[in-house]
Amino acid sequence: MPSAPATPPARPAPLFSRLGIALPIVQGPMTGSDTPALAAAVSEAGGLGMLGCGMRSPAAMAEAAAEVRRRTARPFGMNLFVQATPAPDAATVREALERLAPLYAEFGLEPAVPAQWCEDFAAQFEALLAARPAVASFTFGILDARQVERLHAAGCTVIGTATTVAEARAWAAVGADAVCASGLEAGGHRGTFLGGTAAREAGAREEPSLGDFEASLVGTLALVPQCVDALAGLPVIAAGGIMDGRGIAAAQALGAEGVQMGTAFLVCPESAIGPAYRAALAAAGETDTRITRVFSGRPARGIVNATMERLAAFEAAVPAYPVQNALMGPVRKAAAAQGRADALALWAGQGVAAARPMPAGELVALLAREWRAARAGIKA
Repeated sequence: MPSAPATPPARPAPLFSRLGIALPIVQGPMTGSDTPALAAAVSEAGGLGMLGCGMRSPAAMAEAAAEVRRRTARPFGMNLFVQATPAPDAATVREALERLAPLYAEFGLEPAVPAQWCEDFAAQFEALLAARPAVASFTFGILDARQVERLHAAGCTVIGTATTVAEARAWAAVGADAVCASGLEAGGHRGTFLGGTAAREAGAREEPSLGDFEASLVGTLALVPQCVDALAGLPVIAAGGIMDGRGIAAAQALGAEGVQMGTAFLVCPESAIGPAYRAALAAAGETDTRITRVFSGRPARGIVNATMERLAAFEAAVPAYPVQNALMGPVRKAAAAQGRADALALWAGQGVAAARPMPAGELVALLAREWRAARAGIKA
């Protein structure tokens, strides 16, 4: 009796093939925690390394991109936060500083208004165009069609973050090349940008309310296939809770072309996090993360610690990102210097307990082996 034909080797999806990337693996951009060394190692190993540039100045963006190119000739990506520079009223800032005064005092800090609330997005966008990465990805908001056209003219593939089907459709409407469907399991900030039912229906750019963020907490398993069905062939990248090759294969079974993995790479030695953060990640289980606004003003998933619990009573009054984020900046810096995980924003996803600390290149190779084995099992 003839034997069954061998399962063909798993091949990268069309989006990744077009980019010249061997594996359907994107290293999640982790602003403040990723490094050029991490991005380069992932790209060199066959995935897509990413630089989280939401808090990098235009000059720092150019420097980081140059450093990645010094380390590898392979494609990489850069990610920006789509946001306007805020102009909070004096009373809002004063009240926020009053709430944080005891925390400042604990670290010997004097409450003060920061020199700037955030980087200027328009200047960052021009720096992105000048850097010409293979991939330009975005979260917190959405570009207009003209901005997408300019990126295409610079040779960039454009990927937009979506937490709902409506947001995925909005990115398709402005000409994005792919959508990253980010489930509620994902660590770090939620990318939600459409506010209110009417705004979602119209694709408007209304600031999301807390209710909108809550309504947009759709799990990866539910979000990905619905985005795939809604986008009629536009590639979807799955994000949220994916930690190994089984997760990559499962996402592809749902119709995703590939995955974006943040927490999995956060524990690599090439990331920028310090010893206290690493220890907290190593000790965390699947039930130890929560979504909170207290550290930055935008809902984000991280490991529960004393500061998250201490400020929870004020969560509703916290000013929106980036104001709260800037006001908490000195505390984060002091806590990192003192090795105090109890006052850090310990961003991590629900899969944190499955994170495997190892060099990024080794992790990519392991993920590739697991993915191919899982694909063979699914097809058997």
